[in-house]
Amino acid sequence: MKTLLLLALITVSEATIGVFVKLTDGRIPIQTLTFYAMACAAAFLFVARTLASGQRPRFPKGNVKDTAIIGVLIAAQGGVFNFAMSLVPIANAVIFWSIAPFFVFIFSALFLGEKAKKSYILIFGIALTGIALANPLGGGYMLGNFVALATGAIYAAMVTYMRYEGKTETGNDIAWSLLVAALVLSPFLLVSGPGAITAMIDYPALGVDLPVLLWAAGLGVVSTGFAYFGISIVLKSINANVYALVDIIVSPVVASTLGFLIFAEVPGRGMIYGGALLLGAGFWLTREMSRGQEDRPVHPCHSTPADAAC
Repeated sequence: MKTLLLLALITVSEATIGVFVKLTDGRIPIQTLTFYAMACAAAFLFVARTLASGQRPRFPKGNVKDTAIIGVLIAAQGGVFNFAMSLVPIANAVIFWSIAPFFVFIFSALFLGEKAKKSYILIFGIALTGIALANPLGGGYMLGNFVALATGAIYAAMVTYMRYEGKTETGNDIAWSLLVAALVLSPFLLVSGPGAITAMIDYPALGVDLPVLLWAAGLGVVSTGFAYFGISIVLKSINANVYALVDIIVSPVVASTLGFLIFAEVPGRGMIYGGALLLGAGFWLTREMSRGQEDRPVHPCHSTPADAAC
């Protein structure tokens, strides 16, 4: 029961990425915002793991290269995904990101020599139909939709690299990777500026003014830090492939629902039908690719990609 509750909390936390990005109201340049998020996430993980284990963070001496590469890819994925969120409705970003499993298959075939199964032909046909219905070229969101697709490719590159190395990031290593991501993004403080971090935004419905920095911290602590921390715990009870199968369907649905409830974003009919086909095809492909590999390490990230940050 505790595992299911934690899994639900992780799913919701990952789904809040777009909410926090949009709540900043453009007051912070998007890549600077991503820097703040990664820095807050790294700090949260270091503190949370220290309190949970009673041990100080250990520098990953034997895993420096992998930790650094994963950090760079996390920075790229987080920055690109947050940029997509600033351009399109939340549903668009999470649905087009969900094409990631197909990039994983393509990269795995190219670089890992994994062979396709006959069922993949049908799965790819369903996915292409979904993309056609979702129509990334229409609705005035072409740039943002393609940016979201690019996020899926970056995430897939990270997963493929992890599979190539035959490793999965530990909770300690991922905290250092997030720190690397923050360092990679830190030049944007000078390039784009720190943003109006002390600005207050009025929320008439709540009757309060809240600082922009609150949402930047939420993006780091809630959407990224807590998600990674929760994943490291829940994967002690369930298989990573099972988590991935649940996450690939539930998180986009929750994120789209939050977009509707908070920002009144209503996806078009084509996006709904196409998104359903894409999510279903992604679920099927992930399940097919995980058959017979239950004991093989799998990277436990979603932002979301998020596991966006994942």
